Amino acid sequence: MGRYRVSMDIGGTFTDVVAYDDEGGAFHAGKSSTTPKDLTEGVLAALGSLVQSPGDISFMVHGTTQGLNALLERRGVKVLLLASAGSEDVYHIARGPRTRLYDLHFRKPEPLLPLRDIVPVGGRFGADGSELQPLDEAAVRAAAERVRNEGFGAVAVGYLFSYKNAAHELRTREILREELGDEFTISLSHEAAKEWREYERTSSAVVEAYTGPVVRRYLSRLEQSLDEQGLTVPLHVMQSSGGILSAESARQRPLQTLLSGPVGGTAGGAALAKALDRPNLICVDMGGTSFDVSLVVDGEPVVSPEATLEGLPMLMSVVDIHTIGAGGGSVAWVEAGGLRVGPQSAGADPGPACYGRGGEQPTVTDANLVLGRVDPDWFAGGQINLDLERAKTAVAALGEQLGLDVVQAAEGICSVANAKMAQAIRTITVSRGIEPREFALVAFGGAGPMHAVFLAEELGITDVVVPRFPGAFSAWGMLQTEIRKDFSEPYFFVDTDLDRTDMAAQFASLHRDAIAALSGEGVPEERRRAVHAVDVRYVEQEYTLTVPMESADEPLREDFLEVIAQRFGAQHESRYGHANLGAPIEFVTLRTTAFGDLGRAETERIAPAPQQEFAHQVRGVVFDRTEQETLFVRRDDLLPGHTFAGPAIVVESTATTVVPPGHQVTADETGSLVVCSKEQ
Repeated sequence: MGRYRVSMDIGGTFTDVVAYDDEGGAFHAGKSSTTPKDLTEGVLAALGSLVQSPGDISFMVHGTTQGLNALLERRGVKVLLLASAGSEDVYHIARGPRTRLYDLHFRKPEPLLPLRDIVPVGGRFGADGSELQPLDEAAVRAAAERVRNEGFGAVAVGYLFSYKNAAHELRTREILREELGDEFTISLSHEAAKEWREYERTSSAVVEAYTGPVVRRYLSRLEQSLDEQGLTVPLHVMQSSGGILSAESARQRPLQTLLSGPVGGTAGGAALAKALDRPNLICVDMGGTSFDVSLVVDGEPVVSPEATLEGLPMLMSVVDIHTIGAGGGSVAWVEAGGLRVGPQSAGADPGPACYGRGGEQPTVTDANLVLGRVDPDWFAGGQINLDLERAKTAVAALGEQLGLDVVQAAEGICSVANAKMAQAIRTITVSRGIEPREFALVAFGGAGPMHAVFLAEELGITDVVVPRFPGAFSAWGMLQTEIRKDFSEPYFFVDTDLDRTDMAAQFASLHRDAIAALSGEGVPEERRRAVHAVDVRYVEQEYTLTVPMESADEPLREDFLEVIAQRFGAQHESRYGHANLGAPIEFVTLRTTAFGDLGRAETERIAPAPQQEFAHQVRGVVFDRTEQETLFVRRDDLLPGHTFAGPAIVVESTATTVVPPGHQVTADETGSLVVCSKEQ
């Protein structure tokens, strides 16, 4: 067995790798430029900067945005949808609510396939799962003929009430396999999402079919490349839920990897919350292209049973992440006389103007360089030398359109970007009844620590934590998580009609299935566990809240209904600001999540500094349009116990931390930098 536990995270600009040395007990981070034409090149380059040979690796996990990018950029495969005859238009009818009431230009989200690519198939089950009409197998074979003749890359199958009885969907797959072969991508709605709500379940199957071939091809190519380099252990993949799966399982259920990349940072935030004894954290990840916000509450990531991307719903367990187009590579531009930043990004190629790769548009990174907040000679650990004159030229050209000099334009770009990011944080906190001032802000990503203190000031947050390897923190977080598999079972009962014995039996069955599923992931029996929850709503409500259970047999307790109603009421009060204790409730879905522990790299503790002095330089940096003498410090020169006051710039190989005037920095035993106002 090897000695390194390794994680990899591909971003829009950089590919990050973190390795934990089991023998030395230390973490190391590396990165290389992302290679959009062949992502495996960037992965292998970053890996080679830390590990001499893949044969030295004992555990490997990878976060990928292949599926997400395919969805956002609409470059998935052509999908044919098979739907129950008589309700084949459900996918296009979608839902009626207008999500932006006062937007005169609002349009319903564009489906991933046109009406002409939906095939009605005879056959019907009732709501209780009984067969009302047999499957029209001839229609399925005719659909397979269309696939062959019209170049479809995948088939999605979404039949009515398949979550109660999947026989027709399973038989449809058998027929399609006979006609199209075993390698062709077929997504069944009851496997993509075994839950009620026909539109959402069908949408989940369509998204999985649309992105699945892209994800499968990428994972197969990456596995092949790593095997050729000498990797001897299974490749694992981060899931949207914050857990991991083997790459083989991920290929079978590619929908689960859709938010694979961003959730690594939230998993890292949960591990950091325990290490720092700070149970409530706002995690902000600012990379080259996007800005992601997530929450850790009471030491655990906030996970939702559904997600919506580009207006398309998906029923799957997913870490609750809010994403906007604001990153270091976000382009600044003028519209109607006003300054805008993003969502367009310069990406990795050509990148910001200061990269010298042909980019001419000003970006957030260019603005920070003009203000002196980035070390041009040691950006990304010296891997990239930044061109200050190119940055000034790009920013000055933008400033001319607005009547601003180059410094004013640069600060304007940063201020607009900060305002957008602060609003994104409010969306996931204030709009949900959460007070951000009760949280600490954890900043990571290559550009996150550059803007974090400014965001905290705007939101009234007192403490900012910049962890070790902030630019590779998502990769670090992937080493802190476990195998995870989610199971659900529709279960519709009003509280007065509930058979508590039957509910306990259903949970026991889910528990057995969940624990058994971990055997295929190589998890020893003694390291398997499962937790349970139930979706609850008030009678006549449409949407639910997921209420945790103490155990699978908790429904057998005499006071179960009273206890679960109280838990639901407390959650409803927290989420919506009101509750109605005593009102009838309805159970909708039973949920069981299995966890398997494959070991993890513990948070490293660092010896304190023997003295307060540390190496530093003083340079001029612009804050509030005034150049001020500013401390420049290498992160590697800081040890626990070191403190200093802003203005200061902390540079390292994976990120740059900007500390404006009026703030104090302390390095702690985990290697994190804690930034707080001097007034505290």
